[in-house]
Parts: sequence; C-alpha cells; structure tokens
Amino acid sequence: MKFLPFLALLGIGGCMSQVAAQSHDFPTSSPKRDDKVIKTDAEWQKILTPEQYRILRKKGTEAAFCSPLLEQHGVGVFHCAGCDLPLFSTDTKFDSGTGWPSFFQPITKDAIWLQEDRSLGMIRSEVLCARCDGHLGHLFTDGPKPTGLRFCMNGESLKFRKK
Repeated sequence: MKFLPFLALLGIGGCMSQVAAQSHDFPTSSPKRDDKVIKTDAEWQKILTPEQYRILRKKGTEAAFCSPLLEQHGVGVFHCAGCDLPLFSTDTKFDSGTGWPSFFQPITKDAIWLQEDRSLGMIRSEVLCARCDGHLGHLFTDGPKPTGLRFCMNGESLKFRKK
C-alpha cells in the first residue's frame, strides 16, 4: 500500500488516457504547420536552459512541487518555452495535488499533439507542442469537469505571460 501514491503520480491508469485522447480528437502525429520550428540539437541548446533542454528535447521530467508555475494564479497564458506557442490558459488551470502545473484542456486542440509513451512499464499519452514537437508532459483521465482530463505539464517546458 505504500506504493499506491507513487503509482498514482506516475499515472497508472494511463492506458485510459489513450482512450480519452482519441475521444477528444487530439492529433496523434506531429502536425504539418507553416510556422513549424525545426532546429538542431546545438541550436536548441543555445536557446534553452539546460533543464528546459533536458525536458523539452530529451523528454525529461522535473521534480514534483519544484516549478514556480505551480503557484502561478494570475490571469494569463502559458506558452511553450521552446517556440512561444500559446498552449494553456489560466482559465483551465487547476490544483491536481500532483506537484506539476495541471490543466483540463489546451487553448486549442491544434496547440498540442499526443504520442503513445510506453516508458516506465506503462502506456501513457505524451503531450507535445504542435509547433516545435517539444515534450510538455502527459495526459491523464482523472481531471475535473468539464473534460475529465488532466494535462500534467512540466513547468520548465512552459513560460507564463500575464494578460
């Protein structure tokens, strides 16, 4: 029983997130966009901090409860730290208790795309930026109404702009 909270944080039940993703019609492959951002690893390393690079480009995860964006309660928009694409609004942010900024929906369905993630011995839906394909976090089906979704994002993959 000691491991149940840990497993919940990892997102056991993530198999259901593929079902949620499909039922909400999020793209499941990198979208073709006129404004697509494509850079070499060296170019990404020049513009991102080492932690942003590790998360956005190498699919890392920040430590829980460490992101300053977790406590960001002002009115505004969260953008991709890699390419500045608007991703989530404070109108959809909620306290999931998991230690990562969480949202119940993106600004638009075409702001993100999903990819199956089979790491850590489970199936989850990885959330990626539609413009630069940066790793943002994961999607789970234990969120609040109206969507029932929880976009669990790494704060380092986002930057906040007040309205």
